[in-house]
Amino acid sequence: MTAKTTSLMNLAGLDPVMMSNNAGKGGTSGSCPGWLMTAVAPWGENAEDAYDQGLVELGLGDSRLIEVQGAFLPMGFTAVAPSNLPMGSLVECHLATAFTYDGSTACAGVAWAACKTPEGEECAVVAKITTDLDYEETESLLKRNLQRRLASRDLEVINFDVAVDEVTAAQEHHGVAMAVLILPDSLKMATNTGRVRGATRSIDKAMETAAKRVDTKAPAAPAMRPGSRPDFSL
Repeated sequence: MTAKTTSLMNLAGLDPVMMSNNAGKGGTSGSCPGWLMTAVAPWGENAEDAYDQGLVELGLGDSRLIEVQGAFLPMGFTAVAPSNLPMGSLVECHLATAFTYDGSTACAGVAWAACKTPEGEECAVVAKITTDLDYEETESLLKRNLQRRLASRDLEVINFDVAVDEVTAAQEHHGVAMAVLILPDSLKMATNTGRVRGATRSIDKAMETAAKRVDTKAPAAPAMRPGSRPDFSL
């Protein structure tokens, strides 16, 4: 199931998501193509079986996956339409997986946002979530997570996309809801990083707080070497 574009009501002035027509061609020169997908599998014999069924539904059943953590996407990220992946391909993915069992419900979601730094440099971030809540609540929480990631990095949103799916496991079966951002070419790119940024306001504040703690904390005990005897004198 492909993701549908939704709107962040509390992020005003957003442009609609623009999707490149270069699907399956690696995007434009220097770009890092990627796409959102969701899938559900309610009839798993066990959790591992449900997970594997979900991968097949996502189009990742024949791929080797590297599940990446962190908010930042490779520089040059470009949203494209989904395309088929060759067998044995090594693929970067940002995957959210929610498991459930015996009639229970679970949701998973992934969202990305194209944005720019205060200096005007374009970049992109990703957020994901898994819950046992319904679709609407999960989507709302995912959008809030995306907003927080933008805010903590002093980034201004340009456009975005959100993908959420919900599953109800069959009776006495395991179910899984999966959402993923697939980046098929990122691991082949020679350079997909930007410059080193200065500290954001939130980082500055954290560093200032840490410095105060160090200033007021009692000095640490001297390090002990192997074979040395402790000195308990005051």
